[in-house]
Order: sequence, then C-alpha cells, then structure tokens
Amino acid sequence: MLSSLNKKLLRDILHLRGQIIATALVVACGVASFVSMQSTYDSLLITQQDYYAEYRFGDVFAHAKRAPENLRASIERIPGVASVQTRIVSEVVLDLPGLREPVQGRIVSIPEHRSPMLNDLHLLRGRYVDPRNSREIIVSGAFADANGFDPGDSIDAIINGRWRRLTIAGVALSPEYIYEIRGGDIFPDNKRFGILWMDRTSVAAAFDMEGAFNDLSLTLAPGASEQQVIDEVDRALEAFGGTGAYGRSDQLSFRFLVNEFAQLRSFGIVLPLIFLGVTAFLLHLVLSRLVNTQREQVGLLKAFGYTNFEIGSHYLGLAAAAVSGGLLLGMLLGVWMGSWMTTMYADYFHFPLLNFSVGFPLIVYSILITLASAAAGAMSAVRNAVRLPAAEAMRPEPPASFQAGLLERLQMTRVLPSSARIIFRNLSRHPVKATLAVLGISLASALLFTGFYFFDAIDRIVEVQFRQAIREDAVVAFNSLRPQSARRELAEMEGVRSVETFRAVPVRLRSENHSKRVALMGTERNPDLHRIVDERSQVFTVPPGGIVLSDALADTLGVAIGDQVTIDVLEGARPTAKVELAATVDELMGMNAYMHIRALNRLMNEDDVISGAYLEIDPKYSDVVYAKLKRMPAVAGVGLPGAMLETFNETFGKTIGQFTSILVLFSSAIVFGVVYNAARIALSERGRELASLRVLGFTKGEVTRILLGEHAFLTALGIPIGFAVGFFLCATMNNLMDTELLRLPLVFSQKTFVLTALFVALAAVVSGLLIMRRLRRLDLIAVLKTRE
Repeated sequence: MLSSLNKKLLRDILHLRGQIIATALVVACGVASFVSMQSTYDSLLITQQDYYAEYRFGDVFAHAKRAPENLRASIERIPGVASVQTRIVSEVVLDLPGLREPVQGRIVSIPEHRSPMLNDLHLLRGRYVDPRNSREIIVSGAFADANGFDPGDSIDAIINGRWRRLTIAGVALSPEYIYEIRGGDIFPDNKRFGILWMDRTSVAAAFDMEGAFNDLSLTLAPGASEQQVIDEVDRALEAFGGTGAYGRSDQLSFRFLVNEFAQLRSFGIVLPLIFLGVTAFLLHLVLSRLVNTQREQVGLLKAFGYTNFEIGSHYLGLAAAAVSGGLLLGMLLGVWMGSWMTTMYADYFHFPLLNFSVGFPLIVYSILITLASAAAGAMSAVRNAVRLPAAEAMRPEPPASFQAGLLERLQMTRVLPSSARIIFRNLSRHPVKATLAVLGISLASALLFTGFYFFDAIDRIVEVQFRQAIREDAVVAFNSLRPQSARRELAEMEGVRSVETFRAVPVRLRSENHSKRVALMGTERNPDLHRIVDERSQVFTVPPGGIVLSDALADTLGVAIGDQVTIDVLEGARPTAKVELAATVDELMGMNAYMHIRALNRLMNEDDVISGAYLEIDPKYSDVVYAKLKRMPAVAGVGLPGAMLETFNETFGKTIGQFTSILVLFSSAIVFGVVYNAARIALSERGRELASLRVLGFTKGEVTRILLGEHAFLTALGIPIGFAVGFFLCATMNNLMDTELLRLPLVFSQKTFVLTALFVALAAVVSGLLIMRRLRRLDLIAVLKTRE
C-alpha cells in the first residue's frame, strides 16, 4: 500500500507531467550524446589497439634513397630494436579504366612467400601474390572499393618509366594505412590514390633495387627509448640518402587517427556536460518554485510528524522521476547513435573488423553523472523545504511591499494598456525570477546557435580553401627534381593555360625543445593559381627572405615573428640552417611552412630546380592534358583539387554535417524544454493571480496576453543574450577542433541568427499554445477560497 508521501509524489508527477517530460527530453539529449560519443571512442580505440598488436604495426619508420640490404643487420643490432622490416616503396602513375585523369599509386614490396611481417596484410578477398608471376599485386581495400576492383582485374601502371599491366591477385588492409592518404593531402581520395603490394623480387627488378632497400619499419623492445633508436637509425642511413626516421606520432595515418580520436573524446565530454548542466538548471527552477507553491503542504507534513529526511527524499524522488525516463531514453538513443557513428567512421577508417560495444563502466558513469546533475539541481529546493519551519510554512507568504516603479517614474502608466502595465510591473518586482528565466532561454538559444554555426564554418572553409586559395585544376609532382625548363614543357602542352612551379622539401623545423616534421614549400613571389589565403580572405605574399609559418605551426614550435627557426633538411645533402621567422599566416587547413622558391634553392645549395607545378587547364582540353600526363615518365603523380573538394564533402563535410544535424535536433529539444518549463512555471506561480483577474472582469484574451506577453518579452530578451553566449560556446568548440588537419573559422552568417531566433520563437509559440489550453481551464471558484 502506498504511503501518503508516495501518493503525493504520484499526484505531483501527474500534475507536472508536461514539465517532467520536457526535462526528460533534455536529460535524454545529454545522456545520448555522452553514451554515443564515448562508446564510439572506446570502440575505435580498442579496435585500433588490437589491430596494431595483431598485425604488428611498426613503432619507427624511415626512408632513404638507396641503402644496401646488408645494412639491415646493423640496424637490428641497435639497442632497443626488436625487429626490422626492409622494403622498397615508390610512387607510380596508374591508368584506370573509366577515369580520364591520372591516378597515383604507391607500390610497397612484401615478402615473396606469405609469412608474418611488420605492417602485415589482412586479406579481404582473393589470395597472396604468386612470386612466379611478377605482374601480380594486392590492392588496398579502400582503393578497390572506390573503383570497383576485384581479384582478376587489371591495372596499367608506369613503373620506372615503363608501362606495365598488373593483375590484381587480392584485396587487403594494412595497419599502416587505416587512414589511406598520400603525403601532402589532408583528405583521402580513395578513387585516385591507392596502395599496391607486390612481391619484393618483382619490385626490386622493376626499380633496379636488387640487394637494396629504400624504406624500413621497425618495432621497439619493451622499455626502449624511441628517440635514441631514431637517432641511431638516422646515423645509419645518413650516407644513403636517409630522410629522417620518425615514430608513430609522425606516421601519417596514426597522426590523423589520434587527432580524430582526441576530438571525439573532447566532444563526448563537453557537450553532455552542457546538456546536463541545463538539466540541473531546469530542475532547480521547477523544484524551487514547486516548494514555494507548496509551502502549506510542507508545513502540514511537518506538523503531522514527517521528518526532514522524508520530506527531502520526497522532492528528490520528484527529481529522480524527471531524469529516470530521460536516462533510459538517452541510453537507448545513445547506443543506437553510437553504432551509427561507428559505422560512419568505418567509411574512412579502414579496419578489418570494427566492433561496436558499450562497456558496463560507461553505463555506470552515465547513471552517476545524470543522477549527480539531478541532485545538483534539486539540492537547493530540497534544502529550502527541509529548513522551512512548520509554523512558518503553514502561514501564507507575507504580501509583497509595493511602491512606485520605473513605469510610474517615467509616467508611462497612461500610455500603456493595463495588461502591459501588469506585465512590466511583475517583471520589475521579481527581477531574480525574470533573470533566471532569461538565463535559461539564452542558454538554450546558445546551444542552437552553436549547432547552426558549424554549417557556416564548413561553408567558409570551402570558400577560402577551395575557391580562393586552391585555384589550379591539377598539381603535377615529378619523380625527381627538374629544371625550370620543365615549366616551359608543361606550358606548351595543348590545353594548358598557365603554369606555376613549386619546390617541396621534407624538413624538421626546430625551436628550443619543440620540433615538427613538415614539407617546406618554395613558392613563387605572387602566385595566382595556388595562393596563401588567411581566414579573413587576405592573400599573403611570401617575402624574398625568411620563412613563413601558419599560426598553428608557429604555436607548435613556440615561435613569434623575428625569432630564429632551425631548419633540418631531410633530403639530399641534408643541410641545417637558421632562418628568421618573417611572418605568420592564419590558415584554416594543415600545418604549413613557406619560403620563396629562390631562397629555398639557395638554402639547398642547388640550381633553379622544381619539384612540381600547378596547372590551369582549359576544360575543353582536359582529357588531352590528362592523357599526356599519364604517359610522362617524369611525372610521379597528379593531384586534382576538384577531387579533393569532392572528398572533403563526402568525408569531413558529411561527418560534420550529420553531427551538426544531431546537435541542432538536440538543441531544439532543449530549447523547447527550457521555454516550456519557463512558461509552465510562470503559470503555476501566477495561477491564482490570473484567475483573480478573470473574477475581476478581465477577459480570457486579456489574461492570456498578460501571461504570454510576459513569456514573449522574456524570450525576446533571451535570444540576443543567447547569441552572445553562443559566440563563447563556438569559440570553445573551435579550441576542441583545432587540430593539425583543420581549424574552424569563427564566422556567422545572417542565416544562423535568423534560424536560431525562428526556432526559439517557434518553441515559444508551441509552449504558448499549450499554456493557453491550461489558462482556459482555470478554476475560478478555487480562487475565491482563502489560503488560511
């Protein structure tokens, strides 16, 4: 049999069902975001760690021009080295059926016979290569799927200047290429870049590398110093054109994964905290005002012998009822969203098997965090109920002391109608309540504003990076340094409108204890095709001397304009030089370093040579140009900015777009929950007053205008404040998403302001309609009864 307090609890829940449902929706949003993001993060991290361990992902990597195979024994004897795998790696141009433009492939040698190796292959379909067939290859899964390749299909390739037809024996994955991307790119283009594994003997014969290697990976013994091993490997390869060994943290695929995982984890903490913080705020408003309206009931309960603990537990039970439904719904929704997000990540993180799971600790954390937010919101109200003496609680609240207010001092009473005077007098006489209502609406508006902001940021990135900075139609990379006369050869090709050249040099930039491996780009003085454009669309010109760094790279190195930056060149004679930081530029993508191409040539102590060129192509002759580029032995690869934009939209743009859509949906639910609760609480507090006005002759329309007018005024006041709070939230989100890959610009379109205001106004209108129904059912007889 239910106790009296439990019966009262059920009646309160039924009476406050609208507010409880609205609060539960906010709770569900917070729990769903926490469970989905944390479970996705845990699933990806566990999958990555298991994959690396099972398939023996390397700890240190190095590249050289040509090193003798017998050097391997010396490297194996380096203290801390557990195992070494030497191989041959080279970029090739591919001609794929159905693609008019050239495609770049990376040939990686593998042992002739299947045996355990570092960065081992996981065969998805087909078989291992037959060493008796020098034309067989295994292709990467992402590349095969993007182009519809299966075992038995053929690919044409230029290998060491000679055309060869290769046959696909199998399709595989490697831990080295979970995020399959070529050097210099930011986003993967699986249709136009792929990994081709070929047996070591065939690769050596094709590239004249018998008895030699140009690439290696190794694993470390437990407790070994990575930096000491890297230093020893560099010394071993220095005489053979080594470009500098590096650890996992600088391995391209691993670095992108770490950045993405860190970003996901940060979002999985910050967003739920915001949502659950709003939950605590809502519960504080609801319960505080409920206790205030139930003063007499609290007094009677204490008079009948109920202890403070029982009364406090009663109101905590009301808070638990508000969050329990949201907790359950949020968990179910979070599991579904987490599974969907994990599947989405599988589109561009290539694992053999990506299992989604929700660990028991995550469920426990979700429950504890939610209950903690509920307790935090309810504690103040519970404390007020417990501290209220029985005799004082049973006595009606003393009437407020009224005096002439702002309206009277401004002599506005004769101008405004009676309903407007009542609205403004009530707000001026209860400033704390009005402030709390505005604060709740502004916080909800800020969340919605933040959601719409991400669409603006993506649009701005596309505009600056792909329309203002990158304006070339193709990027040609040579397989070796070429003289400037190569520019004339490209310019004379039919269909090529203009050509700009560049010099790319792998370097390690150092300043005190900070260092970073990057490609140092030598650019022309005033380029028109490939420009340096900052966040504000200002075109930057590289000075004739010194080095220019992106802001992100300068921050990583801890340098400012005028400081000296040490450049360790990682190719050729590997000179080292100190150069003054001439300027920094606030770019949106990547960590970039620039010098004038002539200055870079001088630093390298070389002639006027180039690494590649940017081309502007007449669309009518693009097929002709692509066909010629495919057959140029000197061309190692061709990049297409248009394809990069397409990839951006399909990967990062799609991911952020879907994430933002969910954020907007959740924010909309929170906006409705906050706005409806504010209006419903106002009705509960002023129900007697409004009914009294009806008894005094005010019409239903006038009474409705008084309450909803106040509601509309608070909403209108909360929206612009929400814009300001939203700006702060967006800046916080920017810091979370500030990675090597991308930085979101802090820009806001008019559409974001308009949509935010419209969504909040729509929530206010829907809430007003629901409140209007209750207003029309006011019990006028009850108002005639006294409180005593």
